[in-house]
Amino acid sequence: MVSIHQLTVDFGGFKLFEDVSFLINPKDRIGLIGKNGAGKSTLLKIVSGLMEPSSGLVTKPKDFKIGYLPQHMNYTDTRNVLEEVELAFAEIKELEKEIADINNEIAERTDYESESYLKLLDRLNDKTERFNIMGGSNHTALIETTLKGLGFEQSDFTRNTGEFSGGWRMRIELAKILLEQPDIFLLDEPTNHLDIDSIQWLEDFLKTYSGAVVLISHDKAFLDNITKRSIEISLGKIYDYKASYSKFIELRKERREQQMNAFKNQQKKIEDTEKFIERFRYKATKSVQVQSRIKQLEKIDRIEVDEFDNAALNIRFPAAPRSGNVVVKGDEVSKSYGDLLVLNEVDITIERGEKVAFVGRNGEGKTTMARMIMSELAYQGKLDLGHNVKIGYFAQDQAERLDDSHTVLETIDLVAVGDIRTKIRDLLGAFMFSGETVDKKVSVLSGGERTRLAMVKLLLEPVNLLILDEPTNHLDMRSKDILKKALRDFEGTVILVSHDREFLDGLVEKVYEFRNKKIREHLGGIYYFLEKKKMESLNDLNKNIAAQKKAQPSNKETKAKLSFEERKELSKKLKKAERLVKDYESSISNLESELEKLTELMAMPENSSDEQMFKDYHKVEKELETSMENWESSQLELEELQQQKSELD
Repeated sequence: MVSIHQLTVDFGGFKLFEDVSFLINPKDRIGLIGKNGAGKSTLLKIVSGLMEPSSGLVTKPKDFKIGYLPQHMNYTDTRNVLEEVELAFAEIKELEKEIADINNEIAERTDYESESYLKLLDRLNDKTERFNIMGGSNHTALIETTLKGLGFEQSDFTRNTGEFSGGWRMRIELAKILLEQPDIFLLDEPTNHLDIDSIQWLEDFLKTYSGAVVLISHDKAFLDNITKRSIEISLGKIYDYKASYSKFIELRKERREQQMNAFKNQQKKIEDTEKFIERFRYKATKSVQVQSRIKQLEKIDRIEVDEFDNAALNIRFPAAPRSGNVVVKGDEVSKSYGDLLVLNEVDITIERGEKVAFVGRNGEGKTTMARMIMSELAYQGKLDLGHNVKIGYFAQDQAERLDDSHTVLETIDLVAVGDIRTKIRDLLGAFMFSGETVDKKVSVLSGGERTRLAMVKLLLEPVNLLILDEPTNHLDMRSKDILKKALRDFEGTVILVSHDREFLDGLVEKVYEFRNKKIREHLGGIYYFLEKKKMESLNDLNKNIAAQKKAQPSNKETKAKLSFEERKELSKKLKKAERLVKDYESSISNLESELEKLTELMAMPENSSDEQMFKDYHKVEKELETSMENWESSQLELEELQQQKSELD
C-alpha cells in the first residue's frame, strides 16, 4: 500500500496542487485524469521517488518495487535488445551465479557430515527456492513472450538498441519494467508508441497483473479496459471516483452542476453582502453590522468551478471543391528501402467521401503508403490521385513545417476565412492555447504544442482529401472529441493512420490492414475488424494444433525413436519436477503456518497499531500467492511428464 499524505507542490508561488491525500491499494487500477499541465506527470514522479514535493509525505513498505515509465527518456544503452531487457532479471542472474558457485563447491567437498557442508546445502536450498519463486527457470520464455507482445520480431533480439527509433526504445524500456514485476506500475502515456496489436497485448497483461497500476493516458478505450478507479487533478485538488473513465465523465458532469449551483448561491450571497456594506458603510448606527459583514466576506472559502468544457465547440472544415469519384487508385504498388521490402505489389482504391483507417504493426508500411500518396516517396507500380483532389496532410513531423517567426494567433489568423474568424480564440482554447499563450512565438513552443497548433491550422484549410498520420498523439480527450466531430462532419475523403480505437470508432467504415508486405481491405468499423481478426487468430491456432496432432507419430513410433539418452533425460526431468513440487509444498506449508501466527498476533489489541506486523502479513501473503501459482504450474508439468513416461512404459 502507498500512502500520499497532504502533498503540496509549489512552483515559485504557484501551487500545482495543495494538501492532496489518497491511498494506492495493492491491486488498484487507477487512471490519473486531468488537463495537460494539471500535474499528473509530476505526481507520478513524486510517487516514484524521482521528485520531492514542497511538503507532504509519500510512504510505502520496505523493499517495495516501483516500475516507472516516463513519457520522455534519454537513452545511453549500447547493448542489444535481449541483453538490455535481461537487466530486468539482475537478481535472478545473480542467484543463478551463486547457485552455480555453491554446486561447484559441493562437488569438490567430501566432508559430507560436517556442519559447514550441511550449511552449504541449506544455502543451496534457500537460493534455489528463491530462484524458482522468482520464475528463474522460465525467464527466457517470459522475455520472448513480452518482446513479441510489444511488437518485436525474433530477428530484432540481437540488434543493437541504438538502431531503433525513440518509439521502439520506449518499448524496450516498457518490456524491462513489465518483466521486473514490480509491486506497482506507474505508466505515463504508455500507448503513445504502440500499435493496436501491442496495445491489446498490454491491456491483457495489465488486467491480470497481481500488483497495482497507476496510469496516465489519453486513450479512452485503454483507460476503460484497465482502470476501475479514476483520480482527477483539477484546480490543485483531487477528486477520487471508484469508476472507470467513461463512468467518471458522467459523475464529473454531475459534480460540476453541483459546483455551479453552489457557486451561484455563494455569488448571490457575496453580492448581497457587498451591497449591504456599500449602502451602510458611512452610517454610524450600522458600523457594527458593516464590520461584521466585512469579516464574513473575508472568511468565505470561495468556491471554484472547473473550467468550461470546450468539447461542445462546433467546428467544421471549410467547403472544398468536389473531387472525382475515385480519389486514390493504386495497382501493384511496391516500395523498398534498399534491400528492405516494405510493400509488395499491393492494390488499393479509395473513393470520394470514404473515411478509412490504415492499421497494422509499426514498420508495416502505413506511413510509407501515406507519403507515397502525397508523392513524397518514389515507388514501383502505379499510384494515381483522382480528378481535382486537394490534399491536407498531417504528418508525424508536421510540427516542424510551421513558420517559427509567427505567433500562435498569427499562424491561425493567416489561414482562417469566413465565419470561423470570429471563433479563432475559442478554437485555439479548445486545443489548449488560451490567454497569453496565443501571443507566444512558434519558435518557443514545445513539441506537443507545435503539433496541436499544426492540427488547428489543418482544420481551417479548404481540402477534399485529409491524410492524418497519428493525429491524436499529443491531444487531450477534449481536443480529440472536437477533431473527431469535425472529421465526422467533413464531406470529403479521410485516410487515418492511427492506433486510437476509440477515436476511430464511429468515424471510419473501412479498415486497411497492413501486414506481411500486403494490404487487406476490411469493410466495417474498427471494433468489427478487431473482433474478426481475433476470430481468425483463434481459427489459425486451432488449425495449427490439429496439424501438430496429425503430424505427431504414434506411440509405437515414438517408443522406437526414443534413444536411451532421451529416456534418461525424461527420467531426469521427472525427478527434478517431483523435487520442485515437493519444495513448493514445503514452502506453502511454512508460509501458511507463518500467516496463521501473524493472524493470531494481529488479533491481539496491543498489536492493533503495529504497522510493521501488517507489512509482514502482506509480504507473506504475497509470497504464499506466488508459491501457490508456481506449485500449480510445476504440478501440471509433473503430470505431463508422468503421462509421457506411462505412454513409453
